[in-house]
Amino acid sequence: MAEWIDVAQESELPPGSRKVVSTAYAEVAVFNLDGAYYAIEDVCSHDGGELASGACEGDQIICPRHGARFCIRDGRSLTPPAYENIDTFPVRVENGMVQVDLDD
Repeated sequence: MAEWIDVAQESELPPGSRKVVSTAYAEVAVFNLDGAYYAIEDVCSHDGGELASGACEGDQIICPRHGARFCIRDGRSLTPPAYENIDTFPVRVENGMVQVDLDD
């Protein structure tokens, strides 16, 4: 069963932006990549550090601590030192509100 939580109004997440929200499950980073929304758990699988403050290049987030890269779209680990993928969450827009499903 879906557990959709409100993250932000669409106007608060223009293309190229990101927002981190605290939830009961985890810290979740929500990205707007060219008008499409994606959500990842804000934890590097290499050392447990946060990811959202890292640089973005296209659809990749670069861990600010050790440089591991992850695909924002599907959570795949792309470069060492991270070898495990990170969790992703479905995102939708309902009545102008960006929402994330934490129960997927």
